[in-house]
Amino acid sequence: MSQPSTNAEPITRVLVANRGEIARRVFHSCRERGIGTVAVYSTADAGAPFVAEADTAVHLPGTSAAETYLRGELIIAAALRAGANAIHPGYGFLSENGDFARSVQAAGLIWIGPSPEAIDAMGDKISAKLLVEAGGVPVLSELDPAAITEAQLPVLIKASAGGGGRGMRIVRALADLPAELETARTEAASAFGDGTVFCEPYLETGHHVEVQVMADTHGTVWAVGERECSIQRRHQKVVEEAPSPLVERTPGMRAKLFAAAVAAAKAVNYVGAGTVEFLADASGRFYFLETNTRLQVEHPVTECTTGLDLVALQLDVAAGAALAEQPPAPHGSSIEVRLYAEDPAAGWAPQTGTVQRFDFDGLAANFALPTRERGVRLDSAVEAGSTVSIHYDPMLAKLIAWAPTRVEAARSLARALSRARIHGVRTNRDLLVNILRHEAFLAGETDTAFLPTHGLEVLAAPVAGADEEKVAALAAALAAAALRRTQAPTLGLLPSGWRNLRSMPQQSTLVGPAGEHNVSYEMTRDGLMAEGFGGAAIVHLSAENVSLELEGLVRSWSVAHYTTAAGTVLEVDGDGGSITFTEVERFPDPSLAVAEGSLTAPMPGAVVNVHVAAGDQVTAGQPLLVLEAMKMLHTIGAPADGIVSELHVTVGQNVDVGMVLAVVEVQPE
Repeated sequence: MSQPSTNAEPITRVLVANRGEIARRVFHSCRERGIGTVAVYSTADAGAPFVAEADTAVHLPGTSAAETYLRGELIIAAALRAGANAIHPGYGFLSENGDFARSVQAAGLIWIGPSPEAIDAMGDKISAKLLVEAGGVPVLSELDPAAITEAQLPVLIKASAGGGGRGMRIVRALADLPAELETARTEAASAFGDGTVFCEPYLETGHHVEVQVMADTHGTVWAVGERECSIQRRHQKVVEEAPSPLVERTPGMRAKLFAAAVAAAKAVNYVGAGTVEFLADASGRFYFLETNTRLQVEHPVTECTTGLDLVALQLDVAAGAALAEQPPAPHGSSIEVRLYAEDPAAGWAPQTGTVQRFDFDGLAANFALPTRERGVRLDSAVEAGSTVSIHYDPMLAKLIAWAPTRVEAARSLARALSRARIHGVRTNRDLLVNILRHEAFLAGETDTAFLPTHGLEVLAAPVAGADEEKVAALAAALAAAALRRTQAPTLGLLPSGWRNLRSMPQQSTLVGPAGEHNVSYEMTRDGLMAEGFGGAAIVHLSAENVSLELEGLVRSWSVAHYTTAAGTVLEVDGDGGSITFTEVERFPDPSLAVAEGSLTAPMPGAVVNVHVAAGDQVTAGQPLLVLEAMKMLHTIGAPADGIVSELHVTVGQNVDVGMVLAVVEVQPE
């Protein structure tokens, strides 16, 4: 393959062919370099922060990725119209599409990435394996789906054109293979515009270790450092860190990994930032997985341990600059967690809605490099007021900590995450905090089976336990009563529940993660009398802040009040964690009740398949329909044996959480 030519043209204005957090990240480095910025945005993203941050923004009509961010010709036209002379693809979408890179260059624009030929060679995971295997790098063999036997199970189906968990399926039974292949192809086509998939042996446990490479047009290739990204859900990374605990404790492994990664890059005359990914066993033996010909989501942990601005280096290399002979030596430790709008305890169901509040105290950086020995950085796609829709990836933000030691980084990251005020959308925050505080994680015992090994029911449990939730429910009830007093048309300054003569206790029913809380209390001359709380005293009480003295300790909470379709929501943030409560209406609307046997939508999404009709006999667990939400497919099964007495949806229809999809009438035995 020929060496790419050196580009001497300065970059003056960059269009980012992407959205959300990565668009904001690229804009940050462009501003630091004095380079102008252009955003493209879909109709669904019109109010997103990245659009407002760009110097110029161009609307791409439509909401789906296929209509907007996967339309290369529209993006190139937007760049030319906005006066950009370079395009940065970010990650996902068209970032690993060689034809798009060619079209960018054919339009006279600078492509901030590797050559189209390198993208083609490494972007097709099937040919990439053959390429690196020829160079002596160990690989997991590709399997022909038509020839897979029971002895070869389990196998992993993977999308050839992309990553991020889309188009990936584990198959443990031959009977499931045809359906899973079809689902994987559908997901891959939706996410990357290419439904090609392949199969390989699946290792139940292992370590996902990757090497960051950076190469210039002058022949220099850096192995900047390695990252471990073993803790994953649905084959998508959840926690990433640098350096890798496995590599740190395995003599000689780092040198071998770096040599393999550099060899892979040189085999295709690679230019720019890329990541060579490996699957390793506990002894340190590793196998090539793929090369991502783009910047990775987890690149900040490498930045925090090296002091390098990888996006700035991408810009410099694309403009023809030469790298130094060697990269800086890494130091310290950095850990990143991905904050997703999803409910891990409910099958990772994606969540949508309005982000009411998104506050993190004590941040040392936003998208920026460390300026001191330790700190916490936020790379976020959203802000207060942002809307989380069904159309794109559920990642809201990345929170990154760095410190001299791994344990320090984990503890500071867990604290920052647990004390953040994140309101309006359910997230995986508690799961992340529990992982970071888990003794196995702190000991560096991380592999791809971390979640099933330690139990999702434990790891996804609320950080605030049942006792903490009970106290927080009292604080929430008091704050809600205080708010009602401030809104009262008369005598609004009187304490809530005040009477000349003793009356009935005030009652409030709140539903939290642990269930229903019936709060009963009175305001007396002697102070607060709350059922189940002997010796409780109010130190401070307002609609927004509550301080109580309990058993000689003064504890404080902040309380936020929101009105939603589900009713009044109270978000309580305190030292023990964050808890969301919903007030139970004293007089519920009977029209909102659903019939027995109703199957309601667990998430918002679009109906892509309906497998049954009204009147069909079904068995428990039988697939009834399939929803697509945030580029993943979710099968809705029958709750019990019975007959589909009602079917309320059709293919192509959008549904909201709680909408009745079908009614399954259980037949008497």
